[in-house]
Amino acid sequence: MIINEKIFKKLVTDAWHQEFSGWDFVYLSGRMVQSPTSWDYRQIVLEKIPTADSLLDLDTGGGEVLSSLQPLPRHTYATEAYPPNVPVAKARLEPLGVRVCETPAGGPLPFDDDSFDLVINRHGDISAPEIHRILKPGRSFITQQVGGRNNIRLNEMLQDKVEFRDSNWTLDGAARQLEEAGLKIMDRREEYPPVEFTDIGAVVYYLKAIPWQVGDFAPEKYYARLGKIHNIIQEKGKFVSATHRFFIEARKE
Repeated sequence: MIINEKIFKKLVTDAWHQEFSGWDFVYLSGRMVQSPTSWDYRQIVLEKIPTADSLLDLDTGGGEVLSSLQPLPRHTYATEAYPPNVPVAKARLEPLGVRVCETPAGGPLPFDDDSFDLVINRHGDISAPEIHRILKPGRSFITQQVGGRNNIRLNEMLQDKVEFRDSNWTLDGAARQLEEAGLKIMDRREEYPPVEFTDIGAVVYYLKAIPWQVGDFAPEKYYARLGKIHNIIQEKGKFVSATHRFFIEARKE
């Protein structure tokens, strides 16, 4: 039995039909509350920018983070592989003088060898050989990644057998890829901060926005199991999961 099923249906329906673009989670403000990591990715990057004349943001999404790092180096580029995000990123970043390049996921980057003083990547794909190739010697790559245990509690609630596309993505694996490409690891950190969902609509919207979390997700297919999560929220005021984040700073020698 689903507690307050009428409310449940409305929350689910509203969230499922809510538009999502770029990498903007404002719809979840106050409804999906994430605890921060002990490090501040944005602040770490800001401290590096004054020494960089050229910057590349890999997998910029809608340019939300990059646009917050002003003033940017005079030669700043961004890449994005997800086609719907490209016009969003261009609209936000090109007025700031940033050139946005649409690139295939995991494919070669359209830049010359030794092009950039600083390469950054927040929650995007890592192609370690390409990062090594385009970085100038002595310069840094900084990334924050979403690890393979991210919100795995949702998978445990919704799936008989937990299946998550990125379940094998770990700090050790990412660091190994970068080292094998010739980069030196300067800093590495990993944490599992809690995240609270305060209504079932927030869960549905998150699963719509992050389609690889539960690959075949649709509200009607998971109706009963969503109902169980909803009941937990009704009884306890929240459903608690955990994020998985890791951070790496690597340098090209």
